[in-house]
Amino acid sequence: MNKAILMGYVGRDPEIRYIETRPMATFSLATTERARRTASGVEIPERTEWHNIVMYDAAAEIAERYIRKGTRLLIEGKIRTRTWEDRNTIKRTITEIYVDTFDILK
Repeated sequence: MNKAILMGYVGRDPEIRYIETRPMATFSLATTERARRTASGVEIPERTEWHNIVMYDAAAEIAERYIRKGTRLLIEGKIRTRTWEDRNTIKRTITEIYVDTFDILK
């Protein structure tokens, strides 16, 4: 099973592109684990992770209209990793979350 569930804040306004006539939205999402203290007294600092989010079709159209930097989202999707070569023939890898469902939170 390949399923990711994330709750966090949008880091930048969605970028909308069209692949033929199919809309695609991409943006970043920040998730944060709170700072805590373990039972033995060790302090673990707050940690923020950034995720690359990809939406297609109706979800991308909703993202274009309603999602902005700072919007709080709950996302369910699949983790996908892709590799490509840049202009300098350096191999690059990116991990993205392809959205199945999402909710805009208050």
